[in-house]
Formats: sequence, structure tokens, C-alpha cells
Amino acid sequence: MDYQEVIRYLVDEVPMFQKVGGSAYKEGLDNTYALDEHFGHPHQSYKTIHVAGTNGKGSCSHTLAAILQMAGYRVGLYTSPHLVDFRERIKVNGRMIDKDYVTDFVSSNINLFKTLTPSFFELTTALAFSYFKDMSVDVAVIEVGMGGRLDCTNIITPDLAIITNISLDHVQFLGNTLEKIAAEKAGIIKKGVPVVIGEANEHTHPVFEAKSKETGTEIVFAEDVPMVTSAERASGRYTYHCQDYGEIFGGLAGDYQVKNTNTVLWALRMLQNKGYDLPSTAVKDGFKDVCSITGFYGRWQTLRQDPLVVCDAGHNVGGIAWVTEQLSSVKHDKLYFVIGMVGDKDIDGVLGLLPKDAHYIFTKASIKRALDEHQLHQMAAAKGLHGETARDVPSAYERALSLAKSGDMVFIGGSCFVVADLLSHINNMGH
Repeated sequence: MDYQEVIRYLVDEVPMFQKVGGSAYKEGLDNTYALDEHFGHPHQSYKTIHVAGTNGKGSCSHTLAAILQMAGYRVGLYTSPHLVDFRERIKVNGRMIDKDYVTDFVSSNINLFKTLTPSFFELTTALAFSYFKDMSVDVAVIEVGMGGRLDCTNIITPDLAIITNISLDHVQFLGNTLEKIAAEKAGIIKKGVPVVIGEANEHTHPVFEAKSKETGTEIVFAEDVPMVTSAERASGRYTYHCQDYGEIFGGLAGDYQVKNTNTVLWALRMLQNKGYDLPSTAVKDGFKDVCSITGFYGRWQTLRQDPLVVCDAGHNVGGIAWVTEQLSSVKHDKLYFVIGMVGDKDIDGVLGLLPKDAHYIFTKASIKRALDEHQLHQMAAAKGLHGETARDVPSAYERALSLAKSGDMVFIGGSCFVVADLLSHINNMGH
């Protein structure tokens, strides 16, 4: 098999939640343990940091990886989903996994995979853990795929666990209340492993508190004792004043990064307590240059200045609430909002948060889970949102650009898959 054949196998033959949704979800860790046994428990060869949560785990994971790298560690980073290239999921010191490694790993073990029939995420996790071992990383930042308790990343025993926040997402698998979802996420809390909770509320705080007592684990609720003492915004990005490092410039834009930053700062303090050497210069450089260090994009990413064009991968009620708050704080004349969603989200909840004075272009991403643009249009109209439809993301984006004038704003989002299609289109068009 060559690389393209391997990618076709992964995308077309292995059940992939990103494409088909629930039919790719496999409850239980039997396959994960079998794969881990087969490959010699590679995750035991390096330190790990485990990051779960509904929103913000990508930003926190990439920022931590950037800081660790600037501090001189050789850092693995495992995240999902990918936006443009499968290899975005698995990086060492900001560089995507080699195509040859992916090809050799899959083709050499194809008989095992056909026997076990692992899901896409189970196979990809085994690939990532093995790659990090073979690349001799010092520490790997591991982002949970979904939930926590039964997620196949949960075989690791990390130095630190982080749970960013909880909102209603993947309710068909994790439960339909905040308490149930929190209990699933809390499944990454293990005896002897300190945990940082980025955000909690009256529903989730008791769940985490009970789990920490059950496991005898040190727990910090980051927002109860803020490390960020003040934050000043300019051009969507923040300068933070914090307890441990003084003034820090954040390279990630968006109002929601204030909470993510507070979570990361608490994580850094906990890691230092575990013996990690994290000089102030590494922390500041990691925050400032996280995108260039790790190749992170799609989070309140500015694509053009006038008209202002921004995309963001927020895709559930919590993420969209942050997006709409950010939109209201950006000065613009007319707002053109390109939106597509997948059918298994709380679509009514998201639509109810969106500004009613925008012109919407309803579209769909190029995956089977994408909601039909005409159905989305009808659902939005019932919420007082009006506009037009476009058959795919590239045509929706080009339509928005044709309508927008100087001083206007174009926003593209609603799904990480919409952002993925957008960035692929821009890369192909070279604009």
C-alpha cells in the first residue's frame, strides 16, 4: 500500500465518526487494550498530559505543547479532528507525522486491523502512541476524542489531567444532562494524578468533587482562584496580566481564550509541582507563538482584513455562545454569516443564539453527517434568521465575499467540517 491507498483505507473502510457519526462509535476499550498489547504498550515510554472537555481542549492542548517545546522538551501532540490533512492529528515538535510512517504502520498491520476491525479513532490512537515512542518524545499532550471514561486515550496514566469545561454535546453517547456528561469526562481522573478543572457550574462541580475524593486526587477549580488578574483585548487577541509570569501576550484570538489561558496557567503550576522545568521565557513564547510552533489554526482565524473575514471551528452551544459574544464585540457594518452544521448537534440551541440582523448563507460540509442546507434554512427561519442557501462551503464563501463591502464582516463556522472545507478551498485557490 502507498500513502494514498492507506488514507483511502482509513477514510473509506475503517468506521470514522468524523464522517458517519454514531455507527463508528464503539463502546468499551477491548480493541484499545488489544492494540496496546500488540504494539508493546508504547504510551508507557514517555510522560503524558491528558486533556478533556467540551470546548477549549484544542486551544489548551496546543498551548501546552508549544510551551513545553519552548522549554526544551521533545513534545508529541495528539488532537482531533483534522481540518485539512489527516496528519494534523499527530505531531512531534509541531511537525506532522511522516507519510512513510503512516504507510508502514497501516500496511504492516493490515491483517491485524481486518481481524480486530477497530474504529478509525482506535486505530489512529494506536498509531499516535507508537509514533511518539519511536520518535522518542519526552512528553505527549493527548486530547480526548469524546467523553473520557470510555475514550481509547484513557489507557494512559498521565502526569496531569485537565477538563476544560462541560456543555451539552454528543448527548446520544455521553448522556443528556450536564451531570451525566461531566461523569463521563471525569472518567479520566485517576488516583495520584492531579486534575485542573477549567470551568464548572452547580451541575458539574459536585461530580468532579466526588470523583476527586473517590480517587484521592488533588483537584483545582481554576476559575475559583484566577491566575489571570486582568486581560486587555486588541485586534481580537489579549495581553494577560497573571500571577506567575507578569504580562503575557496571547497568540490565539477570541474572548473565550481568557478562560483557556487561566486553565493553562493552572496546569503549568501543577506541572512545575511535578518537576517540569518551565522557564518564564518558554511560557511567554509558547503563548505568543502557539500557532507557528504547533501549526494550530481554525480558531477565530482572520483570513482577510477588509471586509473582515473570520472563521472559527466552534460547533456546539458552548462554542457558538462564545462566537456570538465575540461577534458582538467586533466593529463592523453588515454581517454575512456562512453556516453549516452536522445533524447530531443541538441545532435549535445553536440557532437560538445567533444574531438576527445578519444575512445568512446556509450550506453543508462535505461529510455524510452534514445537515442539508435547505433543512437548516427552514429551521433557522423559524428562529427569525434569514438568508439564502449554497450547495457547498466554497460556493457559500465566494457568495459571501461577493456581497460583502468595505467595512462589512464575513464569518464562517457552525462546524469544524465547514472550516475544514473552507481552508481546503482557500489553499486550492491560493487566496
